[in-house]
Amino acid sequence: FVRMFIQVCLYFYCKCLWRCLKFVVRKLTGQCELQRICYNTKPGAARTMKIEASLKGSKSKRLQTSVNVHPDAIEKTIDDIMELKRINPDVNPQLGVSLQACLLQIVGYRNLIAEVEKLRREPYDSENPQHEEMLLKLWKCLKPNSPLKARISKQWCEIGFQGDDPKTDFRGMGLLGLYNLVYFAEWDTEVAQQVLTDSLHPKYREVTKKELSQLSIAEWEKKKFDKAIGYSFAIVGINITDLTYNLLVSGALKTHFYNVAPEAPTLTHFQQTFCYLMHEFHKFWIDEDPLDIMEFNRVREKFYKRILRQLQNPEMALCPHFAASESLINM
Repeated sequence: FVRMFIQVCLYFYCKCLWRCLKFVVRKLTGQCELQRICYNTKPGAARTMKIEASLKGSKSKRLQTSVNVHPDAIEKTIDDIMELKRINPDVNPQLGVSLQACLLQIVGYRNLIAEVEKLRREPYDSENPQHEEMLLKLWKCLKPNSPLKARISKQWCEIGFQGDDPKTDFRGMGLLGLYNLVYFAEWDTEVAQQVLTDSLHPKYREVTKKELSQLSIAEWEKKKFDKAIGYSFAIVGINITDLTYNLLVSGALKTHFYNVAPEAPTLTHFQQTFCYLMHEFHKFWIDEDPLDIMEFNRVREKFYKRILRQLQNPEMALCPHFAASESLINM
């Protein structure tokens, strides 16, 4: 009880002290916190995240709710903020522009979560012609020279599905998993096909004497192949969709999106991020050199933590100019 009482006292003390400090700084500089952030912080995640924290932490309900407005109401919201803070827009024209850009990113991120969540919750329906068309497009992009003999076929295993009918594999991520796989295969075709090939056909490699002395016969039989130990391409793609989704809803991707999207981040930004993470996970898997697919969860968790560490840097942009990497083609 005493510890809790002390923590409560410290909380209110710090909160009051912080508000007093803000009041003193405003009197000394003649600028409110929003002005200081916009004028002293360069555009991008650092500025937008500070603006977001300032608005959410304000004692004014109007400022707190400004991060949840509809995109069409942003201009009016900016006018309300300027009026509430007694800022003359004619004297500070750039402030309104900066605040608008930040609010577009903040509101856009929230809307993107809603859009992604809607796709994740929508199950794959084999009776829906659009769903079926997308699934067939995935096959055509990945295996253009191998016609699909039937809708229910063992051939689906060739691109990493678990059974004869891929629809059962989309249960965890719904249509979102299919959307991401199709985007990767259609817009980053060369890399997607190369990753698929690597996952199916690992190349032979030499095993060093040191490795050989530390391995059993069974382990050596597995290790004597290339580091690109096979995995199920489509299943891993759905799993990386889940990883990307978790980064989004946790807020970790704010750093990346606020740095790459000049205004509101869109579904395309999310899908480009997925493609980047698929590419990076493939390289990470090879570098980790796992013994077999049973180590997938360990490698995935380690990869996830590495991405989280990168996103803690406010200047981080995972794929600032998204394009397929030529390095993978030459591996």
